[in-house]
Amino acid sequence: MSIPVPEPFGRRLCEARLSLGDPLAASIPAHITLAPPTVVPCAELPGVVDHLLRVATAERRFWIRLRGTGTFRPVSPVVFVALAEGIEGCERVQANVMTGPLQGDPTFPYHPHVTIAHHLPDEVMDRAFKELSGFRADFEAWGFALYKLGRDGIWRRDRDFTFGTGHD
Repeated sequence: MSIPVPEPFGRRLCEARLSLGDPLAASIPAHITLAPPTVVPCAELPGVVDHLLRVATAERRFWIRLRGTGTFRPVSPVVFVALAEGIEGCERVQANVMTGPLQGDPTFPYHPHVTIAHHLPDEVMDRAFKELSGFRADFEAWGFALYKLGRDGIWRRDRDFTFGTGHD
């Protein structure tokens, strides 16, 4: 589950990630993660969808402003575009998503961001940090999306959950 980065910003970030040689760039759309990749047995998916519908219905839209870059290095080999606004909204939605059937122990504390380089050589990570340091995008978080991993290794949007109204 994640908040998709809308066009043209999502495409720009994907192109930047591709230009860095990140092998995941073509298979993962630009997004702000709400829940890490989670294996859900088919029989349990309806309960998860109902849970996400309840979360979305209770939420409201909020603004996200992306500004500059950050990194989790040395703890984790990630360079990201940072949120200057919308952190509180993302944290609230994430906390609610990660209850009920999705409750679990996270590997890392939640920190909303948009990954632009992951597990790349240090010089490439440094380049990503520098080249996208001036990146700016403002958009409204209208809701979030459930993604499914295809057999081809590509994450695709499966369904949307609109804040205040449930899912489309």
